[in-house]
Amino acid sequence: QVQLVQSGGGLVQPGDSLRLSCAASGDIHRGYAMGWFRQPPGKERTFVGAIRGSGRRDYADFVKGRFTIDRDNAKNTVYLQMNNLEPGDTAVYYCAASGGSFSATSEISDYDYWGQGTQVTVSS
Repeated sequence: QVQLVQSGGGLVQPGDSLRLSCAASGDIHRGYAMGWFRQPPGKERTFVGAIRGSGRRDYADFVKGRFTIDRDNAKNTVYLQMNNLEPGDTAVYYCAASGGSFSATSEISDYDYWGQGTQVTVSS
């Protein structure tokens, strides 16, 4: 059984930074692709970014260089560093992991396992 446990998140002001963590456990290859998605209130879940087994990272256009995904394979943990946060970044953030692919796309259907979600609220 694979579990993704998220931590981090909370209430911050515009311009602040936050780091989200996602620790994977269970029968999952440490090199499989992992991604981050977010779901604003009343809206659909959308792609934020992903990291492949090769280390290549892909980001949604709205990230604009503000977010960075990193991975610690020894800990089987992926991180989402978010800088210069804006009110429009308010959402529940989810990490996701592929169950069999080293590549990653922006498609929700490419991911087999999901974290529990964590709320990020950006407000003054």
